[in-house]
Parts: sequence; structure tokens; C-alpha cells
Amino acid sequence: MDKEERKTINQGQEDEMEIYGYNLSRWKIAIVSLGVICTGGFLLLLLYWMPEWRVKATCIRAAVKDCEVVLLRTTDEFRMWFCAKIRLLSLETHPFLSPKSTANKVSNGHAVRLIENPAEENRHELSKYPQTQLQQIRYFTHHSVKYFWNDTIHNFDFLKGLDEGVSCTSIYEKHSAGLTKGMHAYRKLLYGVNEITVKVPSVFKLLIKEVLNPFYIFQLFSVILWCTDEYYYYALAIVIMSIVSIVSSLYSIRKQYVMLHDMVAAHSTVRVSVCRVNEEIEEIFSTDLVPGDVMVIPLNGTIMPCDAVLINGTCIVNESMLTGESVPVTKTNLPNPSVDIKGMGDELYNPESHKRHTLFCGTTVIQTRFYTGELVKAVVVRTGFSTSKGQLVRSILYPKPTDFKLYRDAYLFLLCLVAVAGIGFVYTIINSILNKVEVGVIIIESLDIITITVPPALPAAMTAGIVYAQRRLKKIGIFCISPQRINICGQLNLVCFDKTGTLTEDGLDLWGIQRVENAQFLLPEENVCNEMLVKSQFVACMATCHSLTKIGGVLSGDPLDLKMFEAIGWILEEATEEETALHNRIMPTVVRPPKQLLPECIPAGNQEMELFELPAIYEIGIVRQFPFSSALQRMSVVARVLGDKKMDAYMKGAPEVIASLCKPETVPVDFEKVLEDFTKQGFRVIALAHRKLESKLTWHKVQNISRDTIENNMDFMGLIIMQNKLKQETPAVLEDLHKANIRTVMVTGDNMLTAVSVARDCGMILPQDKVIIAEALPPKDGKLAKINWHYADSLTQCSNSSAINSEAIPIKLVHDSLEDLQVTRYHFAMNGKSFSVILEHFQDLVPKLMLHGTVFARMAPDQKTQLVEALQNVDYFVGMCGDGANDCGALKRAHGGISLSELEASVASPFTSKTPSISCVPNLIREGRAALITSFCVFKFMALYSIIQYFSVTLLYSILSNLGDFQFLFIDLAIILVVVFTMSLNPAWKELVAQRPPSGLISGALLFSVLSQIIICIGFQSLGFFWVKQQPWYEVWHPHSDACNTTRSLYWNSSHLDNETELDEHNIQNYENTTVFFISSFQYLIVAIAFSKGKPFRQPCYKNYFFVVSVIILYVFILFIMLYPVASVDQVLEIVCVPYQWRVTMLIIVLVNAFVSIMVEASVNRWGKCCLSWALCCRKKMPKAKYMYLAQELLVDPEWPPKPQTTTEAKALVKENGSCQIITIT
Repeated sequence: MDKEERKTINQGQEDEMEIYGYNLSRWKIAIVSLGVICTGGFLLLLLYWMPEWRVKATCIRAAVKDCEVVLLRTTDEFRMWFCAKIRLLSLETHPFLSPKSTANKVSNGHAVRLIENPAEENRHELSKYPQTQLQQIRYFTHHSVKYFWNDTIHNFDFLKGLDEGVSCTSIYEKHSAGLTKGMHAYRKLLYGVNEITVKVPSVFKLLIKEVLNPFYIFQLFSVILWCTDEYYYYALAIVIMSIVSIVSSLYSIRKQYVMLHDMVAAHSTVRVSVCRVNEEIEEIFSTDLVPGDVMVIPLNGTIMPCDAVLINGTCIVNESMLTGESVPVTKTNLPNPSVDIKGMGDELYNPESHKRHTLFCGTTVIQTRFYTGELVKAVVVRTGFSTSKGQLVRSILYPKPTDFKLYRDAYLFLLCLVAVAGIGFVYTIINSILNKVEVGVIIIESLDIITITVPPALPAAMTAGIVYAQRRLKKIGIFCISPQRINICGQLNLVCFDKTGTLTEDGLDLWGIQRVENAQFLLPEENVCNEMLVKSQFVACMATCHSLTKIGGVLSGDPLDLKMFEAIGWILEEATEEETALHNRIMPTVVRPPKQLLPECIPAGNQEMELFELPAIYEIGIVRQFPFSSALQRMSVVARVLGDKKMDAYMKGAPEVIASLCKPETVPVDFEKVLEDFTKQGFRVIALAHRKLESKLTWHKVQNISRDTIENNMDFMGLIIMQNKLKQETPAVLEDLHKANIRTVMVTGDNMLTAVSVARDCGMILPQDKVIIAEALPPKDGKLAKINWHYADSLTQCSNSSAINSEAIPIKLVHDSLEDLQVTRYHFAMNGKSFSVILEHFQDLVPKLMLHGTVFARMAPDQKTQLVEALQNVDYFVGMCGDGANDCGALKRAHGGISLSELEASVASPFTSKTPSISCVPNLIREGRAALITSFCVFKFMALYSIIQYFSVTLLYSILSNLGDFQFLFIDLAIILVVVFTMSLNPAWKELVAQRPPSGLISGALLFSVLSQIIICIGFQSLGFFWVKQQPWYEVWHPHSDACNTTRSLYWNSSHLDNETELDEHNIQNYENTTVFFISSFQYLIVAIAFSKGKPFRQPCYKNYFFVVSVIILYVFILFIMLYPVASVDQVLEIVCVPYQWRVTMLIIVLVNAFVSIMVEASVNRWGKCCLSWALCCRKKMPKAKYMYLAQELLVDPEWPPKPQTTTEAKALVKENGSCQIITIT
């Protein structure tokens, strides 16, 4: 039954989960209730923390189909449990359900995707099901998504809109008319309200959730225990600390909720117009929209309340909310295959592949263009949390837990402390029984040892370093929305950079053009704005083939298009609303040159006059635009010169793509060589092409034609050469990263050779390094997938030497250190297409290519994310730095993502830099390293603190004594808290060093450091404890003891006589207690100094003035009260008088302890690594990180790197289970 009833939902997706069915069991609930009463509510808390136990303790297994409760478990490495209650959606109370068959289908779980044509559903299905079954649909909600029971797949599935399995044809034929009111109401019942709700929890709810944290429950238990033992002051101090901690935590959590709520709610409800079936237009609230509604986009624009696909007209949209790119994007209507001349087949609509026709939720429509009498319409495809914005908000509301070794080790360490506490617990019980102590006292004292061993201040201490680091980052203009990631940034050993706008300047400058005539390149020309070229097709293409638009009278659009249009000095005019209304077809955008003889633009006043001088006018109207697509790497337009019968098609884009769509006879023979020469020099090259269209193409036909029909059989016209300058700081920053042994990788959407050239210019690839280009080809015509390896010439070599001699093959360098293995002398470069082929067909090569892959060109946004994942799979800690434009996925996936864009898209990135410069990367890594080392220091210190105090108490328990209330208070508040919060203040070291901090607490050097300090502290404490008993003046202390001189003792005795009864009860005042208290107090400060590491990751501790001052004040105070007792202080701290000679002896013990501790810690730092590496060499231990292990393997692999001009093929061998094993042959 178990196996049979485990189902999987969201299969193959990021949020894939296993689902189990359960029904509530009365007898189990009764037993649990009894258990809760017997344990005083503790069992209830345990079940609250563990959803899996909660469900299993109160329910019995049932079929998923009929269950009342579902238990969900994620299939990722975290294996987290969630539970959800099954609810019923009742349809019987709604008489408006006109499409009854649809109701039947959904109520029985069929319609988990929208029924495309409800009116034409098979009517006979009604008779299939008994009427009683039609009333209710079963569903549950998890992470803001509703999952409905689906009978066809016998599983739960979330309700999809029109974004899956709906063809482009059916969007026009079946969905463009709108919905009837009945169908709309019915769908609204299923899909719910169209809003992305971020509920800000009430303070009370948040408080309960925060207080029920296991840590605070442990604190509550400690406080109750201390109160029963009359440790009121310390209990009060802990309560105050906890309240401060809870209040600050509540404030920050609530503040984040409010910020997110405000960001989402700013435009959650607007009034929209929708078309109904009978062509009437109804005004409704955006919250009432459902998939299938036809929304009218208003003229003056709007903020989109849902995801919708354009079916009429054109929109100009600002998508900065989602992409971080503030450049307006032109959206055109979805191609309609049914009226297309060529016919595209029945292509399925997909918001991602058809994003140039999709208006996304949260984006701003700036303005619209339309046909006369026809409204700009869009069909709603997704609503609420299903929209792109909803998914972004969900990823913020329910983030994946951060898996970092430090946190896992911290829990292990706490378990070790619990084990130590267990030993103390048992020892205390046995010792107390042997000494015939009362049962009540035994219980309190044995439980007390647990509260001493597991320090209540630990979480506050651990977060202090991160909070300080966050504050320092804010000062240098780096904002952080995920503070836990700061520590992870200290581990980064590879950083991916986007090229344009990140490594190079944002804007491009036009360097020149190189036209083609008679299939031959002419000489490069700098000035495009001249009389000779003004009527050429080349300039016409530059004037029309762009997505520029006027917003508020100012030209705006893609920076590349702007530079290109400015270079020719033409004028762009868009039709006004009045003009559009006068004509019976769409008014095109018109471009024209300035008055022929004048290169500069004519004054605005003359423009109207010139319209009447018909013979002199030369105008081009842009009839249809196919926007730029990063997948196709091109854009095209259909335009017509005023007075011409035939229309022209112009195309621009990546040279390789454009050349492949042109007639071969029009492409110059030396095209590849010329292109290579330009790209090697780091220029960005764009190719132009043109062709005359058939005269039979009318305006209306052009509006519905597919781009494939236009974009072929073109005439190649030449190249535009743009210059993309490196940012001034780029080479220096990359050099700093290389010196620190941090690998750098370039991920760009640009041309490969341009990217390689920029990589050489900025020092990512050194002049003497070799670049191996991996060109992977997918399987075709029965042939297997293969990779061709080419060696790119370095700039220093002659360009005409095409043959590469064998000496040019890179040599492998054998390094002493594993860390240096990555510094070898060859780099792989590949484009996005090759990367996809390699991921699919050459999985065994992926890790090898990741080890030396430096340039990844023409990468689509999802490929950038896949690259980050592939690098993480070989155990790299990956940083990603991008301008946010198309790097959102990669920024989120990387261990440390830094967005250089300050727009709302930075919500997707853990870090955002105020200044758009990559100098923030080394700063972030430095701060991350400092925060990580601070975390280690604090953790080690807190561990020592608990062990020192634990041992002090254990020693005193042996003589049935303990530390006094105010002694505990002084140690915990005056020493520990002050030290912890000031030792975290060390700023980061000035520069990045090659050494990296350890990633976890369970490392040889760290454990050796902690254990050696524990042994030293225990040793010196024991020495003091047992040595005091050997003193000639020693006796078991009583109020009249006279170890000091007589006059002093008179004073002492009189001051303490009135407390006699209280002292006898707890036996706190004695010589052992005083000795242990003074020695342990100094030990806390000694280990604080020993563990306060400075170089190479933090500034030395003497520069941390707060820490230095605090430690000096504490040292002086403790020394003073030890050597020169003050009666009032001694009375409060319950210290007894000991001879001066013993005070000096204690001082000597403390000084020797300090010397030994600091020397041992210094030698662990200096020699620990050498001893460790020597031990590893003896054991021949393999390195932990996969990439290091791989680097070792490749050093002895004779076939790697691949030889020049060779090919690697994928061979598929069918195994018994039918899967393919891939073997590469060279």
C-alpha cells in the first residue's frame, strides 16, 4: 500500500514533491491528547515543530484520492515536510453554470487545464457520472498554489491557465471572443480572486510563531528552572535579552512583509475593460479577471494586473519590474497561423517562447498602437500567483533553505554540547545521591547543568557578526536582502560576470560601417550621415530596423538602436490618435532624413511645410515590426518608401544568423575572415540584409504574415561595427580576484569572438593562454552529436597561419598546492547552442569543461542558470554579477548573486550594488570572509564559554557547592555578552588574499584549536581547585573562618553574619568557589583574545577599539577585586577572603594560562595547516571538492585537453534498463 500510495506532484519541476494521503483517527487523537496532558504540553510543541510526526501521530494512511489530510515532502536535498488539509469546493449553489459538461469534467477532476471550447464539449459525458458526484471538487493549498484532484491522471495537479497546451490558432479561434458572464463566474469560482496577496501577519501571530521557536522554548525552560533555584537576577537578564531579541526579530520580519506587501499591493486592484461574447464591453475590477477573459488595454497605458497575450495592436512596455531592464520593449500581437500565407503549423503558445507577444503582470504598458476602430486586446492567460510576478513573489515568500556547511556543523556542535551536558547530568545525579542530597535539589541541579552547557545567548551571538557585516556592506553601497548569504560569500571561489554593462560600458559607440556591393566588402566608412548614402538601402535599414518609439516626445528604446539611429541623423514621427482615427488602416511610424543638403535636422516649424513638397519628400513608413528575439538573434521590419508600389523587408542581427538567411551569392567570400578580424579586436558587429517583397502583399496581409516568410532569401548589405569599451575598473578588479585564486568566467549574450577578445583585454585570459573553442553539433540525419575542437589564434600570432603546429598545444603545469590546479594555461569557449548540446549529449564532458570553461557566449537567460548549476555540481561556490537585465535566474541560483541594477528586479538578487561597478565583488567577498571568520571565532568562544562554566560548576558540585547568582550574572552579562558583541566588530582585511577560510566548523585545525583550549582551561581550573586545598591555611569555609589577618576577618565576619542561614543553604561562599570564579573569569577573556583572529581575513583585533577597551576594563576590574578586595563587591559576588599570597598565586596561574593558551593558538594557526597537509599526504586523502579531484585526474590524462582540429562524437550504448550511456571518442 505504501509504495502504491506515494504520488509525485510537479514532476520534473523545481518544487517537485511526494504526496501521501491520511485520514484523521479518533483513537490516535485521544492517545496524543493524553500524551500532551502528561508531558505538560511538550508533546504538542514537538508535533508543532515536526509536521511529519504530527500527521503520523494523529492519522492513519489512506488513498490519496479519498484522504482528508495530505503529507508533502520535497524531493530536493533538504527533504522538507509539509502538511495540508483537503478542502471541498462546492458547485451546487451556483445556478449560472451554463456549460454543464465543463462543470462535470472539473468536478470529477478532469479540467485541470482550461477547456478550450466549453460550448462544444461532448454532451454525453453527463450520463457517465451519478448526479451526486458532480457537486464537489477536492483541493488543497500549498505555498499559495491550489492543487485540484484530477481523475484522468489520478493525482493532484495545479490549475493551469492558457499558458500550457493551448495552440496559437485556438487562442484566436476559441478565446478571442471573450467569455459569457456565466462562464466567467464559473471560472472565477475555480481560479479564485486575481491578486497576489502578501498578508502581513498580525504582531500576535508573528509573536506566537517566534516564541514557539525551539530555542526560545529552551530559554523558557531555563528561566523557570532558575526561578525555582532562586537565580532571579540571571533569569531576569535572560528574559530581558530574549524580549529584546524577539522584538528586534519581529520588527525586521514584519518590516520585510510590509515592504513586500507594499511592492505588490501598489497596483493590485485597478478597473479594467473586458470584452464579452456578444461584443459588449464590461468594466470590472482586475481582481475579477480569469484566464480566457479578453482585456482591453487602455490608450494611455496601465500596469498589467495579469499575464495576457496580445491579439490586437501593439504595446510599448517597461518590464523593469521583472527583468531589471528599463529600456521600453515593443510587444506585437501573436502571429495568427490560420491567416498566415505560409502557415506555421499548429504551434503551442508558451509565455516564454512568445514573450514578445505577452504582457506580463506587474509590467507597465506605456502606450499602445492600434487599427482604427479596433481596440488593443489581450487574452488573459494566467492570474494571481501563477503569473510571472506571482512566481517571483512566491520565491521571496517561500525561499529555498540555504544549505551551508557552517550551519549544519553548528547543529552537530550543539548536539555534542548536549551529549556533554548529558554526562554532567548523570554525574550530578550520582554525586548528589551518594552525598544524600534532597530529591528536589538533585532535580534542579542536574537540569541546571544542561542550561549551563547549551548557552542561551548562542543564536544572538552568531547573528551579531552577520548584522555588523550587513551594516558595513550598506556603508559601501551594497544592499542585502538575505543576510545569511553573507557568510556563504566568504567561500566564493568562482565568479561569473555578464559582459555588457558589467565588464564593459553600457552604451555602444558606432565605430563605422562596412558595406557590401556586388558580393564584395567596400572599405570601412566612419560617417554614415552624408548625401551619398542617404537614399541607400543600407541607411534605410538603419533608419527602420529598430524598436524605437517616442515617449513624451523623446526617442527611447534599446541603447544600440538609439546609437544607430542617431548616427544617421534621421527624424522619427509617430501617428497621433487623431491621425489614426482618420484613416481606415493602421498609421505607420514614419522616418525621414533631414532636408537633403543639410546633415543636421530641420527646425520643427518647417516640418509641416515640407509635407506638401511631394516631389522632394523621401519618407519611409514602418508597416510591420518583428521585434528582436534573443532566441532568434535578429529582428526585422516591413517598410515602404513613400510612392513605391513594392514593400521592403529589412533585417538586422547577429552576423552568422543574418548571413545564413541571405542568398549565398550576395554574401562576400571573405565574410568570415572580415567578421573574425573585427570580433577579435573586441568590436560588436551587427549585419544588415534587405529584400523587395512581392507587389501582391497588401497592408492587411503583412499584418498577419509570419516572420519566417519574410526572413529568408535576403540580400546581404554589410556590417555595422560598434565599439563596446571596457569599464575603467574592470582589469584591476579581475586581477585582484585572480591573485586571490578566484576563477572568473564570462557569460554573455554577445558574439563568441567578441567575448573572447574582451576576456583577453580585461585579463580574464592571459596573452600566453590558449583558447579552445568547443563547437557542438546536435544529432542530424542519423548522425550522432559531435564536438569540433578549434584553437582560437591569440592576437600575437599571425592571422594568416591557419595551421596550428603541435608546439602550440597547451602544457599542463604541475602545482604543489591543490588550490593552484585551476590555474592552467588553456580555456574553453563555447556558445549557448553548443552548451545545450553538450549538456544533453556529452554529460561526461560537462565537469571537465566546467573546470576550464571561461567564455560562454550567446547564452539565453535559462542557459545562464544552467551554467551556474553545472559549476555548482563540481563543488564550486559560485558568485554571479550581472546588470539584472536577463540574469535574474542566475543571480538567484548562485551562492552569491550581485545585481548592478537598482530597479525592482534586484528583489530577485540577494545583493544589490548602488554603484554599477564590479568593484563591489571583491568588497563583498572580503566582507563575507570577515563575517565567516567572525562566526567561527564567536562559535569557538561560545563553545569554550559553556565548557569552562560547565567544568566550573561540575567541580563545585563535587563539594556540593555552586557559583552564586551574581557570579553567574557577572560572567554571563559583564564578560560574555560584552565580549561577544565587541569581538564581532573587526572590519574586513584591506585586500583579498589567496588563502580561503574553512567552510565548516568540523575541520582539523578548528577542532584542534577548540580541544587544545578546552584541555588548557580544564587543566588550570583543576590546578587552582585542588591546589587551594593543599594550602596550610585551608579549612572547610564557615562564616567565622579566618584565612586572612584578624582585623580584616572581624570586618568580613560582621558583614556576612546576617546572611549566615542563606549561605549555609547553598554553600556558595568557600575558598574553592572564590578560586574557581577568579581563574574562570580570566579564562573567558584569555580565550576571547586567543580566538580573535585578524589577518588575513579581518583587521587585527587591536584595531577593534570597542573590543580592546572592553577587555582592558574587564581585566582591570577583575584584577582589582582579586588583589585589592572591596567589601561591597565581595558581598554581592559572594567571594570569601583568601590570603594575599594565594591571590598572587592565582595571578601567576592566570598569567601562565594566558601564555600557554595564546602560544598554543598561535602555533595551531601557523603549524596546523602544515601538519594537516603532511597528515593528508601520508594518508593520500583525495580532495573533498569535485573540481580539485577532477583537476588531479586531468593532469595525468593524455587525451586532455583535446588536440586541435579534432572531433569528439557521442556514442549511445543501450543498457538493460534502456537508458543511454555516453562514451566520447576522439
